[in-house]
Formats: sequence, C-alpha cells, structure tokens
Amino acid sequence: EGAAWTLPSFGRLSRGPMFGRAHGLSPSSRLLPPAPRSQLNADPQRTAFLLRKQWTLYSVTPLYRFSNAHLRGYARLLSAFIAAEKQKGLAVEVGVELDIKVAVSSLPDLKGSDQDQAAILVQLSSRSPASLKNSEEKLIWSGWFCSVSGDDLSKNVPEDFTCLPLFLVNGAESYTSIVGSWFQKTFDCCFRRLAISPLILSWMAAMWTGCEVEKTASAMELVFSVPCLPQPLDISYAIHPEDAKALWDTVQKAPGEITQEEVDVFMDCLYSHFHRHFKIHLSATKLVKVSTAIASAHCDGIIKFLQSQYLTGVLMLLTELAISQIQ
Repeated sequence: EGAAWTLPSFGRLSRGPMFGRAHGLSPSSRLLPPAPRSQLNADPQRTAFLLRKQWTLYSVTPLYRFSNAHLRGYARLLSAFIAAEKQKGLAVEVGVELDIKVAVSSLPDLKGSDQDQAAILVQLSSRSPASLKNSEEKLIWSGWFCSVSGDDLSKNVPEDFTCLPLFLVNGAESYTSIVGSWFQKTFDCCFRRLAISPLILSWMAAMWTGCEVEKTASAMELVFSVPCLPQPLDISYAIHPEDAKALWDTVQKAPGEITQEEVDVFMDCLYSHFHRHFKIHLSATKLVKVSTAIASAHCDGIIKFLQSQYLTGVLMLLTELAISQIQ
C-alpha cells in the first residue's frame, strides 16, 4: 500500500552539477550543463513566465499512483477541495462553477533527460462571483513539480510512484497549504521546506559567476548576516560582474568543471578583498543570499530565475538538493 511505503536509503548521489568533494560526490562536477536535447528546439516563451518571479522551494517524496493522463480530473477534484476548504469543510459538487479556477498542465520542456518525468504546473485563478461568465481571470497562485536529471531517485522507486522531488511555489501560503494538503492526501506524499545552506550558496556564487552572459549583466551581490547582535544586521557586498568573472577565471583550473577547493579559494579572495577595505572578517558571518545575472537564491529557500538558457541547469542543482533531503 502507498501509505505503508517508505523511502529507501539511496546512498551517495553520483550525478549533479554542484557539490564536489564536500558532499562525497565526484572530485569535480560540470559547472552548469548545456540545455538538454529536448529543450534545444523548445520555445523559450513556454517557460518565460517562470522567470523573474520569487519561488519558494519544497522537497516532495514520490507521488503514489499519479498519472499524467488524468491532469484535467485532478484539476476538477482540487477545485472542489479548495471550495470545500473555503466553506469550512462543506461538500461542493465536482464540476460546479467556482470562485477559484484550477488548471493542471504539463511542462515537457523542463526535463534534464528522457528518464525524467515532465514537470507539472498547478495554477489557481480567481474571478468575482458577480462578474460575467467570460470575464478575465486573475492568476493568484502557481506551483510546479519538476525533476531535472533526477534519475538517482526515480530508478530506486517502485513503478507506482512518480518522482517529482522539487516543488516551487509563488503565491499566498494559505493556498500553498491547501494545495499541499490535497496532494498529500491524494498521492500519499510529503512536502518539506527546502533551505539552502551557506556552503551551497557559495557554490552558486562561484558557478553562476562563471556563466557567460551579456556584458550589461548586473553586479554579483552577496548578503551576509552578522550573528550574536541584539538587532539584526546584514552586510551587502556587491562585485562588478566583470571583476567577479576575472577572479573566477584565475581560480578555475579546468573549464566547465568545478571543485570544492576552487569554490573555497574564490570565496576567500572575496573575503580578503573586503577585509582589506573595511577591516571586517566576513568569514565570521553567515552567507544568506547570492544574487547574480543567472539567478538569485536565499538561504530560506527562495529562488528567482533570471536567464532562460540556464533555467534547467539551476533546476538540476535544486533537484539534487531536494533529493538529498528526502533520501
């Protein structure tokens, strides 16, 4: 039975673009992989709506008896569930015109390999009950499940389970809670907020600095939290993108590959430069946010994608983070 099934121990993951020696993976890893073959001919406009929005990250255990063939049915059932929750548990007939419209669709372009499941997008739209039937609807909440190069998880689960370990949300927490509850009850899965450690943030800073972008790219910004103070204090450290790229090029030994040692040297150089000018030891603080031309990430598990050509590469990193949390 689905309710009795528990995740096995998957051991160390052997693929992924980011961790390096610190996590027991291969000594070097690909910086950010090129777009997968399935995305080379894809229309970037199909995923453009994912860019420049703030997404909250969750990890999700495999979904029991989920089927891509039943997405419309799932939308109707979820719509009824939301209406019932809004009416404090009163039953609502499935298929009745509701204040909240639910759409569940597939995003086949967001895959890292042919073995990955297609991403699943859930959108909630609202419409005033007093408005006309064909009036414009307003998107109020979006969430999507995905797995980019998540083969390490999918090959270790029974056939009845669908592996979409990464869930990203943009919208009110109240709807996140309701949607999450429905998925947990329907597919016997479990959601958990996905945080990003300072170590992984430093990897992101190094990896994204090494990516080629247009010359008008924004500055790389690192935000540090100072501990043990009566009032919160953050330090913002902005580096010109060309300077950051030049520094990384002197640190990186093999193009396209990255190691923990290189990340450490890169960050130590930035710390030394900051101390030379401001006499502050950033090594005594906590890295809480990284912003680059590729993406921005916060330790609380907040991400914003800025470049469509690196979208799947960033998602590959986040997928492996999600898998590591549920293994």
